[in-house]
Amino acid sequence: MIKLETVQAIRAQRVITPEGERAATVVFANGVITDILPFATDIAVPVTEIEHAVLMPGLVDTHVHINEPGRTDWEGFDTATHAAAAGGITTLVDMPLNCIPVTTTAEALTTKLAEVVGKLWVDCGYWGGAIPQNLADLPALLEAGVLGVKSFTIHSGIDEFPAVSESDLKAAMRILARYGLPYLIHAELDQGQVPNPAIGRSYQHFLHSRPRVWENDAIAMVIKVMRELTAEGLTPRAHIVHLSSSDALPLLQAARVEGLKLTAETCPHYLTLFAETIPDGITLFKCCPPIRENENRERLWQALQEGLIDMIVSDHSPCTPQLKLMESGDLENAWGGISALQFGLPLIWTEGQKRGFTLTDLARLMCERPAAIAGIANKGKLAVGYAADFCVFDDKASVTISADIIKHKHKISPYIGHTVSGQVLQTWLAGVPIFADDHYLGSARGRSLLRPNTPLPVSSSSPSTH
Repeated sequence: MIKLETVQAIRAQRVITPEGERAATVVFANGVITDILPFATDIAVPVTEIEHAVLMPGLVDTHVHINEPGRTDWEGFDTATHAAAAGGITTLVDMPLNCIPVTTTAEALTTKLAEVVGKLWVDCGYWGGAIPQNLADLPALLEAGVLGVKSFTIHSGIDEFPAVSESDLKAAMRILARYGLPYLIHAELDQGQVPNPAIGRSYQHFLHSRPRVWENDAIAMVIKVMRELTAEGLTPRAHIVHLSSSDALPLLQAARVEGLKLTAETCPHYLTLFAETIPDGITLFKCCPPIRENENRERLWQALQEGLIDMIVSDHSPCTPQLKLMESGDLENAWGGISALQFGLPLIWTEGQKRGFTLTDLARLMCERPAAIAGIANKGKLAVGYAADFCVFDDKASVTISADIIKHKHKISPYIGHTVSGQVLQTWLAGVPIFADDHYLGSARGRSLLRPNTPLPVSSSSPSTH
C-alpha cells in the first residue's frame, strides 16, 4: 500500500503526453506516475505548480561516451551526469569505449559498475562491445546486464576496440538475436573507393575523406547479414548509430518494407550544422561520420518527419582539449567527436520548430523511442506506470551558449556562441528534483540500469549483481 505522505503531484498548463500537449496534474508516488488528472483537479497531496513552462518526460540519451574508468580526464560519470541533469536528461546509456578496459567482458562491466558508485546524478545503462576477439565471451557479457552491444565496421580510433568483419558481424548478430537484444553498428566501411587525400586544416578535404558511400556500404552489409539470419529462422535486431548519410535512407526504407527489424538514430550536430559553414582548422567540428552538406541535413529532417529515422541522441564524444589539436587546426590528426551533451533539447527545438516539429514530436524522438529501442522499461513517457522523470522546459527562452554554462568536464564545444531557443529550468529523477535554476539539488542518486532493467541500488550504495 502506498503511504499517503509519499504521494505528490506536479501541475502545468502544458504537459507533453504521448497523446499530445494538454493541461494536466501528474500524480506520482515512490518515483512512479500513478495518475494523470485534469489540470484543475482538487487533490489533497503536495502539488508543485509549473508556470510559464512545459512539463515533459525526462530525456533518454542512449549514445554517450563517458570514458570512465581509464580516461576520466576525457569525461567521467560525475561530470557527464551533471551535464545530463542540466540538459533535462534523466537516463543515459554509456558506450563501451573509450574507457579502459573497454566493456567487452563481464569483468570489464563489473569494473565499470564499481567505478560509478557515488557519481551518478541520473540513471545510467550500459552498452557492451563486440570485437573479433570476444565473440565467445558475448553470452556472459549479455547475461551480466548490458542492454545490447556495439561494433564498428571501421577502425574505432582506439586499438583495443578493433573493427569487425562481415563474418564477425554475422556471428555476433546471431548471438544477439538469440537473446532478443539490439546490435548497434557504427556503419562506415572503407572499400578503397576514394583516394586518401591530404586533409591538413581543410574541412572539405576531411569531408571527402569519409564519403557517404562508406555509410551506405556498411548499412548494406548489415542488411545482408540480417537477411541471412532471418533465413536461419532468427529475428535479428540491428540499430545504425549516428546516421549521417541521407543517401542510405532508401536502404533503411527497403529493409523495413521487407520486415527487418532495423532502426536508426541521428544526432543534433547532423541536424543543426552543415559543411558549407564549417571553417577550416576548427577541429571542434570534427566527428565520424562527418557533418555533411545542408542538402543532406534537410533530408535527415524529412526522414525524421516520416518516421524513417527513429530517434535523436547526442553521441557526446569528448576528449581533452589537447587531443583536439585546437591550436594547430590539424583536422587529420585531431580526435573526432562532438561535445554538447546538455544542449540537445534546445538545439533540436531551435531547428525543429522551423520545420513544424512540436514538443510532442521531440518527446517521441528524444525520450520515448530511445528508451524503447534500448529496452529501458518505464522510461520516456508521461504515462501511468512510468517513472516520474520530468524535464521542465521554457520553450520561449533565448540562450546564448557560452563556456561558463557548460557542465561537462572540458568547456569546449562547436556550439559556443550559438543562440538557441529554449532552456531547461528543472530536472526531476524518480519524483525528486535534482536540478533547478542552474543549481544541483541533493546528492548523486542515480541508479545503474541493468537488463532486464532491474536497477542497482542508488549509487551511494555498493553495486550488486542482478
